[in-house]
Amino acid sequence: MDKNLIKDLPNFKLNKKPASHTVKEVIYHIVGIILSLIFLFPIIYMIATSTKSESAYAASAGSISMFLPDFTNLGTALDNYKSVFTNYGIWRYALNSFLYAGIVIVLNVLINGLAGYVMAKLVFPGKRLLSFMIIFLIVVPVETSIIPLYSIVKVMLGLKQTASVIGIILPASISIFNIFLFMQFFQGVPKEYEEAARIDGANTMGVFFKVILPLSKPIIATVAVFCFIGVWNDYLWPSMILPAPGEGEWPLYPIQSALTTIQSIEGITTGEIMASLIVTSIPIFVIYVAAQKYIVQGFGTAGLKM
Repeated sequence: MDKNLIKDLPNFKLNKKPASHTVKEVIYHIVGIILSLIFLFPIIYMIATSTKSESAYAASAGSISMFLPDFTNLGTALDNYKSVFTNYGIWRYALNSFLYAGIVIVLNVLINGLAGYVMAKLVFPGKRLLSFMIIFLIVVPVETSIIPLYSIVKVMLGLKQTASVIGIILPASISIFNIFLFMQFFQGVPKEYEEAARIDGANTMGVFFKVILPLSKPIIATVAVFCFIGVWNDYLWPSMILPAPGEGEWPLYPIQSALTTIQSIEGITTGEIMASLIVTSIPIFVIYVAAQKYIVQGFGTAGLKM
């Protein structure tokens, strides 16, 4: 627009931000950058240390170079990662975690999804009481149920050796919080979809699998991510329920339980420990970044009726 024309217009003012607003924005961004660096320092330190030998790590301790890779020996930067995979077999524990997580995700979607659908769409006696119990159980700490759960799995079910894997999968397959998420999401699905499916001859199970689940990709992705993170990061329960591997046997421990075993091995270096921590962190980072859009969408939709 011509500046001369602007001057001729009555009461016309350029939309300029006040100086105080600009100063606030600058301070906001500076503080945000500083806080981000503070939270990133442990990760930067972990990555840098994972590329160093024990002597290089000792030489850099207490200086700014502890946050920098060892540039003098870049050819051996991945030696710690090679050692973690070949000498300590961390890939076996990672494979266990992927297998456990995959089974738990499928069972969570089926069991908790069906439970959430029943609570959201069907009418039956005692529904309000059951809904109250679900909300109440969400706030109960998981730690309070570990001892009773251990008694059930080890005494009543009598699981031993490789069968104890069932004790890892079954308890993780039922989640009150996931039932609540499914229930809230399904309440937002228009009933017209169900009515149309029933007119076409679908029963309740047919409506759930053919109509409800295909419309529930955001909440399924959200539950899948939470299940994966829960199984991947689980340490206490697998350490209690799984037997220690014998000589030459395939270990049943998931990756977090394996970290304690690996770190207690005599002669392991600090760089190898940090490399194992990096390996265990990468899948969670990738999964969360890939499903972030669905997590936000799933929570936003599930929260409409909260």
